[in-house]
Amino acid sequence: QVQLVESGGGLVQAGGSLRLSCAASGSGISIRRMDWYRQALGKQRESVAGITRGGSANYADSVQGRFTISRDNAKNTVYLQMNNLKPEDTAVYYCNADLWDSSGSRQVHWGQGTQVTVSS
Repeated sequence: QVQLVESGGGLVQAGGSLRLSCAASGSGISIRRMDWYRQALGKQRESVAGITRGGSANYADSVQGRFTISRDNAKNTVYLQMNNLKPEDTAVYYCNADLWDSSGSRQVHWGQGTQVTVSS
């Protein structure tokens, strides 16, 4: 059974930093791509950043230059370093993994979400 466990959310003042982590577990999995999404209250879920197994990253325009995504393939873990946080970054942040399971089937899994709150 595949699980994604997120950590690192919290309350921070504007201009501060947080680092989110998402660890994927499951026997025989091979992760193709991992992404971070966020959903603010009353808004649709949006893509924040993504990274391929080879390390190619992409970012939403709203976080470009402030957020950095990275991954540790050996640990099946993705990180999101968030600097210069703004009140508009307040949201529940979700991890997403596009992977192959032990039978070679492709699957997409979501984490439970972690709250990030930025005070002005």
